[in-house]
Amino acid sequence: MSGMLQSGSGTQHVWEIIAGLGIAALAVAGVAVYLLRKFFQSSKEEQQEKIAAGAPRTENASAFMAASMQGVIQQLREQEKELERLHKIEKERAEQTERLSEEVTRNMPAGLVVVNATGIISTANPAAEQALGIRGLGFRRYSEALGENSQLTKLVGICLETGRIFRREEVEHVPPAGDTRHLGVTISPIRRGEGEISGVICLLTDLTELAALQQRMQLKENLAALGELSAGIAHEFKNALATISGYAQLIPDASPNESADYAKKIVEQTRNITHMVAEFLKYARPLEIPEERVDLEEVVGRAVAEVVQAMPQVAIECTGSFGDVAGDEGLLRQALLNLARNAAEACAEAEGGGRVVLRGEVVESNETGWQRLIITDNGPGITTEAMPKLFRPFFTTKSNGTGLGLAVVQKIIVQHGGHVEVRNCPKGGAEFIVTLPMPRRVAEAVESKRRRI
Repeated sequence: MSGMLQSGSGTQHVWEIIAGLGIAALAVAGVAVYLLRKFFQSSKEEQQEKIAAGAPRTENASAFMAASMQGVIQQLREQEKELERLHKIEKERAEQTERLSEEVTRNMPAGLVVVNATGIISTANPAAEQALGIRGLGFRRYSEALGENSQLTKLVGICLETGRIFRREEVEHVPPAGDTRHLGVTISPIRRGEGEISGVICLLTDLTELAALQQRMQLKENLAALGELSAGIAHEFKNALATISGYAQLIPDASPNESADYAKKIVEQTRNITHMVAEFLKYARPLEIPEERVDLEEVVGRAVAEVVQAMPQVAIECTGSFGDVAGDEGLLRQALLNLARNAAEACAEAEGGGRVVLRGEVVESNETGWQRLIITDNGPGITTEAMPKLFRPFFTTKSNGTGLGLAVVQKIIVQHGGHVEVRNCPKGGAEFIVTLPMPRRVAEAVESKRRRI
């Protein structure tokens, strides 16, 4: 009985211990929850205080609006400072670019003149003032600074008015000092997009020394050419006079028949001298080229007919198109006749028979056109040594030639504003190409308009 009491007392004691531990755990949990709530509450209050310190309470609307405006103003001030900083940077860049541009313009070896739309010189570098011989070009009217009748003034005025571009023009300019200067100029308009002309840029180069050097070189070339001409004339006269003198010395001791033969040869040599002098005068005398319209088709036909009559063994073909040119009909016929005759003589002994083709081509252009005449033969061609000497006076590859034919041809064509070229054909033979300018279409339009009026 006493054992059972002891057992029940032990069990009760265990339960009391467990209950005590549970109450202690609950107490600890409660303390922990309380501490956590205090911690979170304290953090929330601190956050609210921070928010309250940075923003007004919503209960006061005017204070909220004032604070908002202050915030916006503060942001605008910060943006303004940033814009000022960026503007300062861009201004420094612009000033640096402007300084660089001024340095480049000032140190350019070529002269630079900028004229605005009102005709005032807005920019002029030292090279331009030196080339023009004028100081203080800036902010002056270009016509007053350069001279009313100056060629440069006229070109700048045309460019300002029409926008026409002048490239590598050569003009003469007389500065206040009075010495004539030769200038190379390039003038172009200033446009903004496709808009109106807002000014003109003029680039200048002083070519005075170069022009003087060219004149001296030209004088030397003329003197050298004169020396060659004199030597050629002296050589031809010397040979002819030697022949005449030899036959004349044989006449006293000769029979009547021999004397007649010698006299005939003397007359022949005299005629050769006369022909050479006549050809030389054609080359040496100045040519007066009239502004008459010449029908090239008719001129070519007459020249070809004359060569066919003189050399019927050579076939001459005339093809292509021919227009009108301005010039002297007689001189042009002489030049074409010389070329056609030379071509026929060059191929007269060709295998299978000589053949000459004279072809005409008309090259169209905006304001004017070009007439091209191509004379081709099937002869042996021109040697490499003779090619650069063909147009020299008294140079000839013929045994009985004077060496003035091609020189006269070149002079006639050049005096008509054209040029002559020569080359060997790939399949054999030589080819002479004559290019002549055709009359301007503007003149034709004005003439036809006058006729209609």
